[in-house]
Amino acid sequence: MITRPRFKLILTALIAICLTFAGGYEGNVAHAADAPTPLLEKGRSVEWWFVFKFNTKAFRECAGGATRQCIFGGDVQDYTRSFGQQFVYASKGTSLKKGTNCLGDTTKDPVGATFDQVYNGTYHYVIWNDQFYNDPDITACRGKTFCGAPWAHSKGILAWDDDGAGFVMQVSTPNWPGAGSKRAPRQNNGNTLGCLTEDGQKPQDNVLFSQHFFSLKLNKEDVLKVLAALQYAGALTEHDATATDRDQVINNGGPAEISQKVDELGVLSQSSSYTKETLSSGVQLIAKSALLNVPPWQMVSALLGGVPLRVASWYSVNKIPDTDGQTTPGCWHSALGQPGAVTNVQKGHWGNTQFGLTGGGSPDRNHAKIGVSTSGRYVVFGDMNQEGALSGPKCNVSQNARGGLFFVVENDVLSRGVRDLLKPLPQRPVR
Repeated sequence: MITRPRFKLILTALIAICLTFAGGYEGNVAHAADAPTPLLEKGRSVEWWFVFKFNTKAFRECAGGATRQCIFGGDVQDYTRSFGQQFVYASKGTSLKKGTNCLGDTTKDPVGATFDQVYNGTYHYVIWNDQFYNDPDITACRGKTFCGAPWAHSKGILAWDDDGAGFVMQVSTPNWPGAGSKRAPRQNNGNTLGCLTEDGQKPQDNVLFSQHFFSLKLNKEDVLKVLAALQYAGALTEHDATATDRDQVINNGGPAEISQKVDELGVLSQSSSYTKETLSSGVQLIAKSALLNVPPWQMVSALLGGVPLRVASWYSVNKIPDTDGQTTPGCWHSALGQPGAVTNVQKGHWGNTQFGLTGGGSPDRNHAKIGVSTSGRYVVFGDMNQEGALSGPKCNVSQNARGGLFFVVENDVLSRGVRDLLKPLPQRPVR
């Protein structure tokens, strides 16, 4: 005779077996009924992850001689200045480690696996980028490869399910991604890292310079906060619902309040300050408006209570110099408080290899936007470059006059790892 408790155990086991054969029970493997989420690799979900892709001069091509694939469209490119898709990554509770393949073109790396569930799925999404290179040719910037101020200097993808849960992936890569679904593919540029065509003016800096990626799990309320921050910053996406290429970057739907927020994107913001929200994960989200004409990373330092930051970001003209934390910038707003010292990082290292972290056109340059506190546990992943002005006569130059987002993670393991990554190779003692 089978007792009631034993019957329940048998029934549970039978259901699990049936679901396994049906493809619906895979332990922690995401399946069609799950919300999209950050993945370290296909089937391995995490609350958040961070990826740093090295520049071409330091780490050429792919780890272990891996061959590039174009799983999201395009063809493998023979770039005139070579390419680099080697990377390190970390997630909550784990230290930085080196990837073993080509970043972004397999489902065995964080970028490729996370994007794949959207591109080859049926989720809702919105993609924003101020450098789409005319594919799609966004109505607000028709015919321009680059949309400058006052549009946000911001790039990424937000994806969610019918209930409103999902993830955000911040990227620093111009021209990627340019389509969120295989049902609305790009027409000209390709949509896979390592498979993007050159624009006729310069090599794709996505695979020439260093880049960063950050992905975070979101609940419905978080999604609404991210959308509000994007609108506040003036993120560039397709606002015209009748545009032929809207499906490339927007698949709206889900809860009505989310759908409404998506439809409000793609217009210039008239806001003139900042917003600061704490998401369900404890990660803080800061949005700068284009009309708040202040140096962006000094703003972040001030909003974190004056914490000193070491920043690795791009610059080419109007470089914002180091600040000592004692003097308030002339281009400032009193509501921000006093910024701490902000130092531009020049070099970093991984293992025995040193790499450059400055701006400009050399393959030894950095296009990531990362800040780390000199002590403590803050790591900041931003949209904005170290270009602008600390004082007049004009404060509305370069990044001062643009909007953008900053995700602030407080984590001991990650902050120690990033601090070490953003340091030059230790000098060997002279014998």
